[in-house]
Amino acid sequence: MKEIVKINLDNEMDLILAHKRSMKIAEMCGMPSSLQTRFATAVSEVARCSIANGENSILTLGINVVKTTHKEIVAVLNDDVDLKTCNPEAFRYASKLSGNIAYSYSDNISVTKFSQKVSSPGLLSEAKIKSLVDYFKYESPLSPYDEMRKKNIELIALSEKLSESENRYRQLANTIPILICIINERNHVLLINESLQETLQSSFTVFERKELSTFVHPDDLDVIIENWNRLKKNKSEYFGEARVKKGDSYRWYLISITPNKIEDGTFTSWLVYFVDIHAQKTVEETLKNNSELKAIQRELENANSKLIFKNKELQQFAYIASHDLQEPLRKIRIMLSRAGEDLTEEQKNQYYFDKIMGAAGRMSDLISDVLNYSKVDNNVHTLLPVDLNEIVHETINDLSLVIEEKNALINISPLPIVAGVSTQLRQLFFNLINNALKFNSEEPVLTITADEDSSEEDQYKPIGNYQVIKVIDNGIGMDNKYSGRIFDMFQRLHERDKYGGNGIGLALCKRIIENHNGILNFTSKPGIGTTFFVYLPK
Repeated sequence: MKEIVKINLDNEMDLILAHKRSMKIAEMCGMPSSLQTRFATAVSEVARCSIANGENSILTLGINVVKTTHKEIVAVLNDDVDLKTCNPEAFRYASKLSGNIAYSYSDNISVTKFSQKVSSPGLLSEAKIKSLVDYFKYESPLSPYDEMRKKNIELIALSEKLSESENRYRQLANTIPILICIINERNHVLLINESLQETLQSSFTVFERKELSTFVHPDDLDVIIENWNRLKKNKSEYFGEARVKKGDSYRWYLISITPNKIEDGTFTSWLVYFVDIHAQKTVEETLKNNSELKAIQRELENANSKLIFKNKELQQFAYIASHDLQEPLRKIRIMLSRAGEDLTEEQKNQYYFDKIMGAAGRMSDLISDVLNYSKVDNNVHTLLPVDLNEIVHETINDLSLVIEEKNALINISPLPIVAGVSTQLRQLFFNLINNALKFNSEEPVLTITADEDSSEEDQYKPIGNYQVIKVIDNGIGMDNKYSGRIFDMFQRLHERDKYGGNGIGLALCKRIIENHNGILNFTSKPGIGTTFFVYLPK
C-alpha cells in the first residue's frame, strides 16, 4: 500500500478529519458520490469506536496497486484494543455500508482494513498518486485544531532530527583523543567529553583556581588563571602549556582557550581543549639535560616534528568539533524556535524548513567523513592478499545510482592482487571514483588500469618495486598551484553550492596509502581531467 495520509485518532475533532479526508481521497480517485459517502461513513463508524474505546489509534489512508487494472482505496485502522469485541454493532453497520472490511486481532493489536475498488484504475497513475500525497501534505488546515496538530507533528519531527544530530556530535566529541570542555561566562562547566572525564576521574563543574588546582600542576596554575582573567575581559584566545594530573603522575598538555561565537559574532561560551604533548616535552627535556645525546638529536627532532604534525591534526579535529559541527546544530535550533511562530505553510517551506534539513544533512555528512578519517589509524595491520578487481567492482556497484544518473562511462582493465587491508582499499577507490564522478561538468569518462611503468606521465614516480594503478578521469581538473594542498584535511578548492563534499576524501586516501607503505601522486589540467597514480608495494 502506498500511504497518502495518516491521522491519529484522539478525539471528536479527529473523527471529523477522518471522515473528510476519507471523502476527499475517494472523490479524487473518481469514486461516485454514493460510494464516497458509504466508504467514508464506514471508516468513521469504526474510527468513532476507536476514539471511544481504543488506545494508540492510528488511521492510514492509501492506495493499493494490486495490478495495472486493479487499484483500490484502502483505509487501515490500527489499535491496541480489540475494537470488535468492544462494539460489534459498529462493525456490523460498517460492514453493511462498505462490504469490503477485514478485521484481525493478535499480539494485543487490532487491524481493521477497508478497501474500495477504483472504477477507472488507468487514470490513477504514479503521478496522480504522488499528487494525492502532495495535496494532503500541503492542504490548508481544515480548522484551528487541524493547524495546531500539523504544527505539533512538524515540531516533533524537527525535534527528533535535532536529537539525532546532537547524539552524533556527542559521539564524535567522545571519540577523538582530545580533552574538551565548554565553559559559560560565569565559569560554569557546561559540557566535558569522555576523554576528559576519564583523565580527571573526578567531577569538574567550575573553571576557577580551587577546581583547577585538583588536577593542574601548582607551578602552572598561576599562568592559566592570569590568562583566563585577561581572556574574560577582551574575549581573546590563549594557547599555552601545562601539566595535568593523570592517575598518580602529571603529563604535559597544550591548552587552548577560545571564545565560542555564532555566525552573527555573538559570544556564547568558551571552548577549552587539552592536547597531549608529553612526548615532545620529554624529548626536549632529554636533549636539554644530556649533552651525550647530541649525536641522535636530529633523529629525535624528526620524530618530534611528526608528533607536532599529528597534534596539529588533532587540533583540527577539535576545531571541527567546536565550530563547523556546531553551526548546523545552531541553525536547527534557530529554525526550530521559529517553526512554532504564526507562519503560513508557504513561508515555512520557502524560508525555514528546507534550510533546517540542509543544515542537518551537512552535519550528518561532515560527522561521517570525520569519523571515517579518525578510524583509519596508522597501527600495524596484518596485510592479506586483496584482489583489486573485486574491490573496484564492488565500489562501482555501490556508486551505480550516481553512475546511471550522470550517464558515466567506466573502463576497467584487469587489476593485480596486492597485500593490504580490504576495507581501507575499498575506501580508497570509493573516494577516487566518487571524486571523478562528482567534479565533472559533462558526462564522466573514467579509466582504471594497472601499469608497470608510469615514468613518462608521473615525474615524481618513486623508486622501488611497486604495483601502479592509474585512475584517469575527464573532470574539471585543478591548477598545479594547489598540488601541495589537496591532500590536507578540510581543503576545498570549489564552492560548496557547486560541488559537494567536506575536503576529507583525498586526505583519507593519502592516509590509507601511507598505511600500506605506498605513495599517491597525481597530474591534472584544468578543464581536461586528472590522473591519480596509486603505488602499492609488490
